[in-house]
Amino acid sequence: MHIILGSQSPRRRELLHGLDIAFDAVTIDADEHYPAGLTHGDIPRYISEAKAHAYAGRLTADDLLITSDTIVWLDGQVLGKPRDEEEASMMLRQLSGKTHQVYTAVTFTSLGEDGKAQSTTMVDCADVTFAPLSEEDIRYYVSHYRPLDKAGAYGIQEWIGYTAATAIHGSFYTIMGLPVHLVHAYLSNFQKKQ
Repeated sequence: MHIILGSQSPRRRELLHGLDIAFDAVTIDADEHYPAGLTHGDIPRYISEAKAHAYAGRLTADDLLITSDTIVWLDGQVLGKPRDEEEASMMLRQLSGKTHQVYTAVTFTSLGEDGKAQSTTMVDCADVTFAPLSEEDIRYYVSHYRPLDKAGAYGIQEWIGYTAATAIHGSFYTIMGLPVHLVHAYLSNFQKKQ
């Protein structure tokens, strides 16, 4: 089985490496817009599946493609990747002193016996509580860590996680961007079927 990670995220690559499996990472150019009306875990599910669909035509019989997407959900709205430092700072102000949810979807795609792509998607959720953040903390984090490539404008594994995350309920790795416990369970079951 040839595992392909459809992501150039260094965090996702690090997490998949942590499972001690060999894989190749590829960049997938997919439209990450989603239909209005989607909420919670349906948003990353849609985007993760869109990434899989964008690459599926290149799969061979031995390939297993893994794609993923993460969002932060706060008070009924999605916080995606910030466009600039100003928006990143605004998102961190919104998260300050509150509990939010992080939803990460992971999609597994391979070719069926008929040669057509077939996918399975799982979504995991974790709750994160932040202590109140000062303007100085927000400025420091945004200027030193430049979290423009991260949902909700933060990486839990970085300085902001060390100093502000007072409670986590759920998988730390789901918050980082890949629910590796779900990946491990799927791969174990997939190999038994081979």
